[in-house]
Amino acid sequence: MPLKINYVTRETVTNLRRNVLMTGAAVLTVAVSLGLVGGALLVKQAVDNATVQWRGGVELSVFMKPDVGASESSGLESELKAMPEVKKVRFVSQNDAYEEFKRMFAGSPDMVESLTPDKMPPSYRVVPKQAEQVELIGERFRDRPGVLDIEYAKDTVKALLSITRYLQLLMWGIALVLLLAASLLILNTIRMAIYARRREVAVMKLVGATNWFIRVPFMFEGLLQGLLGAIVAVGVVYAGSGAALSAIRHARHLDLLRQFTVSGNEVFGTAVFLVLVGVIVGAAGSAVAVSRFLDV
Repeated sequence: MPLKINYVTRETVTNLRRNVLMTGAAVLTVAVSLGLVGGALLVKQAVDNATVQWRGGVELSVFMKPDVGASESSGLESELKAMPEVKKVRFVSQNDAYEEFKRMFAGSPDMVESLTPDKMPPSYRVVPKQAEQVELIGERFRDRPGVLDIEYAKDTVKALLSITRYLQLLMWGIALVLLLAASLLILNTIRMAIYARRREVAVMKLVGATNWFIRVPFMFEGLLQGLLGAIVAVGVVYAGSGAALSAIRHARHLDLLRQFTVSGNEVFGTAVFLVLVGVIVGAAGSAVAVSRFLDV
């Protein structure tokens, strides 16, 4: 018997209606687990974006005032290069700082548009010969004319990565457990659907229905449950990321948090990944159920 789309759709809907509670539980479990996975991925990306300005071995940043004079700036640069504790000095102009700011806040176009290059503070990125000399170098220039602030990147990044690493591991662990539970729920839902229609299956076999003709509606049911759960997770991730970025933009006294951001493309890529995982989980659970409980 050839398969028809309307037949598969009708049979799938019938199975879902017969097991509404189990279907709802499976969809919710997939949604929660994939929501955690999406959150973990976006947290990782936000950390990568937040630390972009400290990559390449930079240990501290000397931020100058936007209106600093050329003589003050060049004098400070000469003094930095002359220090025996300093290994390397790199100047970041206002235009370079603005380009860096745009990369860091690529997901917040309103914030990017609120600033112009002339408002960005130029800075000197300094790498000391020994890590323990960071504070000695920074404190020497903290109260100099033209200096806006001193940022010690090493300690900030180390604490940042340590906290987010444990957070990600926790989220991944919970998500994997819930994905396994979702697969088992989908498997059990399909098993119950097969048992409820065991007589119909027997009649279909007697009239010459092929194995795949009988199996496909059950397999499509599991795939649909995984897909629905993934769609719910994507909605939660989009809403959650939007709310988080809005809270960060309006955060007061938490300047470090403002460096956490993700772009729209990164959120979209995460959403596509979640949909694929949801489909795979649903298809895997239903495939196992069909192979174990459907004797065709």
